[in-house]
Amino acid sequence: MSEEQRFFRFLRDRIGLDVASVGAPLIERAVQQRSVAAKARGLDDYWLLLQGSAQEQQALIEAVIVPETWFLRYPETFVALARLAQARLAHLKMARPLRLLSLPCSTGEEPYSIAMSLLDAGIAPGLFKVDGVDVSPLSVGRAQRAIYGRNSFRGADTSFRERHFTAVDEGYLLGDRVRRQVHLQPGNVLDPALLAGEPPYDFVFCRNLLIYFDMATQQQVFEVLKGLTQEDGVLFIGPAEGSLLARMGMRPIGIAQSFAFVRHAEPEPAPPVRVAPSRPLLEPPPRARSAPPPATIRAFTAKPALPQADTDAAGLLARIASLANEGSSSEAQAACERYLQRFEPHAQVYYWLGLLSDVAGNSQQAQEHYRKALYLQPQHPEALAHLAALLAARGDLAGARRLQERAARSDRTADSERKR
Repeated sequence: MSEEQRFFRFLRDRIGLDVASVGAPLIERAVQQRSVAAKARGLDDYWLLLQGSAQEQQALIEAVIVPETWFLRYPETFVALARLAQARLAHLKMARPLRLLSLPCSTGEEPYSIAMSLLDAGIAPGLFKVDGVDVSPLSVGRAQRAIYGRNSFRGADTSFRERHFTAVDEGYLLGDRVRRQVHLQPGNVLDPALLAGEPPYDFVFCRNLLIYFDMATQQQVFEVLKGLTQEDGVLFIGPAEGSLLARMGMRPIGIAQSFAFVRHAEPEPAPPVRVAPSRPLLEPPPRARSAPPPATIRAFTAKPALPQADTDAAGLLARIASLANEGSSSEAQAACERYLQRFEPHAQVYYWLGLLSDVAGNSQQAQEHYRKALYLQPQHPEALAHLAALLAARGDLAGARRLQERAARSDRTADSERKR
């Protein structure tokens, strides 16, 4: 066993982190940084320190957690939530307030977005309460402080900032009306005592968390989420996690781009939802590589005109990312087709096509695109991760594990080369 393996196992056991999901180099750097900060004489010395210090254990966990969140991320989700919440309150005949959970809540942007969306939809403060839980006490502390910089406000529509925030020297302070709706606390999703004694929630947000776990931990966490959700409650997940929930017996609620899933009973029907443009699906950096062209993909029907400036490969790649980030899925697909017609095949274009198909629920087509991306760039990290998730959803656990191990080996090789 390498020196790093024990740290990988520690993080897996404590927070469920699968090294293949973030790459071994990230964890190795965090360990080295904490070892230096703790003035350890080497990794053996740091390991002994880690075993005897709860404070250092939390410090290492904080070092590998990189919060990436912003207000109203995937805005269609919050539009759908407001309509579903109104329908559920009508079904309950206002007998009790709605209960909502954000797990992990990170630095607070998500639970506060939930509260803002419901308030803006006209739901009275006494009719709902939001709980936020995160494994990082530092993130929870930042959320409780509720002062945010510009990075927390992304996208063209930031009108909510005028309604709910006040400009201060350090950024923007969230108003008390929203803050009073949200209760924040540290907590670990792998802790059997998490939210013990709490009644189940009507709506649970657990977005972009399952993709960081191995398959056994995904199943474990899913059982926790089921226990936290009402039998007819709604679970909101990240765009890349739909295939995982399908494998676990969940089904989409039927509102486009909401990433909302239910278990058994149908939720109360909601009025038709008109959604706003989406936030970024995923935005990995473009990667260039030339290779023989893969098999031809099917033609796309949507072909909106693109700006004249998008005549070079790099500009069109940026345009594809922009369209996908705005939630313009059909336009992004058409832009991918235009790229493949004009330029040599590119792994990143096929990755985008795979992700767009994945989000649309077409897992077979998504697999084909991810495989083409890997044909062009065999170690494309995001394509490896998403194809592994799709294989797991189809029951090919061995194939999924091979892809995860392949990604981990690639990270270790790249890191070794950088050290030469």
